[in-house]
Amino acid sequence: MVANTVTIVLTDSSYTFDAGHTSRANVPNTAVVSVGNLAGKSVSNATFDASDIIFNTVVGNQITSIVIYHNTGNAEGDPTDQASSRLIGFIDTASGLPITPANVDITLSFSNLANKIFTI
Repeated sequence: MVANTVTIVLTDSSYTFDAGHTSRANVPNTAVVSVGNLAGKSVSNATFDASDIIFNTVVGNQITSIVIYHNTGNAEGDPTDQASSRLIGFIDTASGLPITPANVDITLSFSNLANKIFTI
């Protein structure tokens, strides 16, 4: 996973998580508020971590969740890449959520505790 492109989309309330969702194609483009790729990825003892990420000058609907996926190409622009880009995680309960974009940068800071972003 460290060598792969891992992308985060900040989504609004029009996206509802479903355990049957398996790919980025299941997340409507209309629900996406902002997008960013993770850097500084690492895996240790089944725990995934990455550098904090800054989403620049975010505008749009209130952000209610975070979707993490393995981006196989141009998943934000190509339906074929969306279908092959597998979902990794969904977060809708975190400090600071929901977030109301106000045309400013939003920094997503990951936990420095044992579970980091997530542990399998």
